[in-house]
Amino acid sequence: MAKERDDTIASRISRVLADRIIRGEIAPDARLRQDHIAEEFGTSHVPVREAFRRLEAQGLAISLPRRGVRVASFDLKEVREVAEMRAALEGLALKHAAPHLTSAILDEAEQATRDGDAAGDVHAWEEANRRFHRLILAPCGMARLLAAIDDLHAVSARFLFSAWQSGWEKRTDHDHRAILAALRQGRAEEAAAILQKHVQWIGRAPVRTPSGSTRDAFAIVG
Repeated sequence: MAKERDDTIASRISRVLADRIIRGEIAPDARLRQDHIAEEFGTSHVPVREAFRRLEAQGLAISLPRRGVRVASFDLKEVREVAEMRAALEGLALKHAAPHLTSAILDEAEQATRDGDAAGDVHAWEEANRRFHRLILAPCGMARLLAAIDDLHAVSARFLFSAWQSGWEKRTDHDHRAILAALRQGRAEEAAAILQKHVQWIGRAPVRTPSGSTRDAFAIVG
């Protein structure tokens, strides 16, 4: 019974920490202090260690000798890898989803695009953007594929929130509109090609480090 309780607490801790990391509230390379987290959640170190293992499995944390458990950092190579994976998987999902897309679904996706265009900050834009992609891909009905895409979107969100901590500018997503136009006209292959190119667009933004210097951060803006 105690093990089940620890597992439930570990799940809650890992979910909360994952959300903070993905939203950029905990910076890359920041140390995750076991004692502080145990105190925050009112628990022992056992479920905290399990939560850390889960974060490592998700690629959100890394355990380093003499440096403890830290939030995983990333570079342009990793961003490109995720972009290419998204392009391959989302293109596949859209080809299978296209025959099942209704006018109502496409109308919802168009509204998500308008919401993204009107977004005043990066968090609102990411939510609307993710909604657009989920709407047009979900009808593929391939649960494992969709779960893998969801994981990649979570990683993309982490890149995005770390790169655009401020200075987000409203933008018009012409690719989303081109994808919708192709889908409405039954041109699924064309829509998939636009989508694959769209999710590989990588933006760059300057980020101030704790030492006061700046570095370039990269993110998928699609």
